[in-house]
Amino acid sequence: MKRETRLQHPPEVDIPADNRPLNLPIQQNVKWTLPTVEETQRMLRGERPGYFYSRMSNPGVRQLELALASLQGREDCVTAASGINAITQLLMALTRAGDHVVFFIEGYGPTRQFITGLLAGYGVSHTMLPIGDLEGLRSTLAAQPTKVVFFESPTTPAGKVADIAAITRLAHEHGALSVLDNTLAGFHQHGEFPVDLFVHSLTKFATGAGDVMGGAVIGDAAVIKTVRPTFQLLGAPIDPLAASLMMRGLKTYLLRYRAQSAAALEVAHFLEAHPACERVMHPGLGSHPQAALARAQMPDPGCVITFSVRAGAEAGRRFTDALQLFACTPSYGSTESLVMPPQLLQPRDLDAAQCAMSGLGEGTVRLSIGLEDPQDLCADLARALEAPGPG
Repeated sequence: MKRETRLQHPPEVDIPADNRPLNLPIQQNVKWTLPTVEETQRMLRGERPGYFYSRMSNPGVRQLELALASLQGREDCVTAASGINAITQLLMALTRAGDHVVFFIEGYGPTRQFITGLLAGYGVSHTMLPIGDLEGLRSTLAAQPTKVVFFESPTTPAGKVADIAAITRLAHEHGALSVLDNTLAGFHQHGEFPVDLFVHSLTKFATGAGDVMGGAVIGDAAVIKTVRPTFQLLGAPIDPLAASLMMRGLKTYLLRYRAQSAAALEVAHFLEAHPACERVMHPGLGSHPQAALARAQMPDPGCVITFSVRAGAEAGRRFTDALQLFACTPSYGSTESLVMPPQLLQPRDLDAAQCAMSGLGEGTVRLSIGLEDPQDLCADLARALEAPGPG
């Protein structure tokens, strides 16, 4: 063969079967081949293992999916390019024109916007309720056939806790699928509840470094099998490099989550005692309105704290600007601490009454606690809370 041909057909390197790498190599590859057309067809029919096109599956991505499913206590998982991408593809896979979806006012803003906007435009109706309104959920489900009950616990940014057992029971009694956005609770919690599908933004806790984006839907094999074709057709797979970084990050996931939870609880106690703060919300606090439910459902209470600066939105802005150890940026779960001030936290799709119902006030601030020493974080917060006002 001439050089031009040899460059397109490089020598193969065989790795002995008993000589495995500890970390699965990154398969930064789009196309896969088998020795015959017949074997390729058998693989596409599911009669033998194999890979064909990385939009459909990739070894590194598949390892991530299986690892996440195992953590959540389920059989299978399908991943996507971002958390909201996982949510939107899932809802498109589960619903058709004429279907009805129930969701809750305190949930993730882009989820609300997708359901009330794009999904409604495709003929899917919806009902939005407060997360604690179980009687409203019961009457809604009894009055109208519902395909999906979509909820979040704890909610972000308000930090409310859903009664998972009650919501899933009501959904199943009325023939609806229960879908839980479990991002804030992490991959290891809530698996004991009969949730049909869990959704996660992998962008938060999978690496903790804030360096890659991804989403996941986790459930039993039969239901994942029904939604996977939509994910493949819409064509927004997670990248193999991102999957590899997430697999590396998962090795320290439980250590990070538990350390951040403990630090967050210490910081929450500090804020609760500070005269400039009110309505401190963290699932680990005894003062949380649903403290007993939070303890029963979620042994590790997470890293997110929501509180209100008593002096209002402008004081919240000054407080945020005065912080030195908290980056003003979206998301949570990073190893560095983050803050979202009132000016960036208020939802644009809710009116004033709905904002109040959701638990967001004029001076509401959200903190994500990282792996810094909590005493250093408390000192930084104390300085910022005492920042002088204008004049």
